[in-house]
Amino acid sequence: MSELVVLGFDNPDQADVVLNRLIQLQKEYLVDLEDSVVAIRDASGKVRLKQSVNLAAAGAASGGLSGAIWGSLVGLLFLNPLAGMVLGGAFGAGSGALAGSMTDYGIDDDLIKRLADTIPVNSSALFLLIRKVQPEKVLQEFQGEHARILRTSLSPEQEERLRNALAAESSAAARPLSDGI
Repeated sequence: MSELVVLGFDNPDQADVVLNRLIQLQKEYLVDLEDSVVAIRDASGKVRLKQSVNLAAAGAASGGLSGAIWGSLVGLLFLNPLAGMVLGGAFGAGSGALAGSMTDYGIDDDLIKRLADTIPVNSSALFLLIRKVQPEKVLQEFQGEHARILRTSLSPEQEERLRNALAAESSAAARPLSDGI
C-alpha cells in the first residue's frame, strides 16, 4: 500500500530541490515514488502546481500510436493506408490527450489544491505518494531539511520518526528505523 506524505518548506524552491534528490534516490532503488507534486505559492499569493506525470501528453502519445496503427489497417480497406495512418494518428492523439487530461492518477487533485491553498506566501509544499522506501538511507539523506509535515498516512510512530529526522541536524547520526516509513 502506498503512503502519502506532504511536506511544507519555507523556501519556494526547496520542494523542487528535495524532489530532485528523491528522484536520484529512486534511480538508486532506495525509494519508489508512485506520484509527486510540487506546489509553490509565489510572492503575489498565486499557487502553481508541478505534476510529475503529465497525463495529457502520455495519453496523446499512446493514442496517436494506436490511432496510426488502426488508421493504417482501415486505410488498407480503402487502398490508402498512408492517409488512414495520418488521420487515425491525429484522431488517436486528440482523443488520447482528452482522455489523459480527464484521468485522475495518484494523489487526489482536490487534496492537492486544498492543502496548497494553506501554505504561506513565498513557500512550497511537496506531495509524495510512496510505494516502497528504504527508510534508514532515505531519512539519513534528508536530515536537517527543516520541513513541516502537513499531512501523512503514516502511523503515529512513523510520522514522529520522520518529524525527528527532518528536524535533526545533518551531522547527527541517523536513528535506525526497523519498521519503515
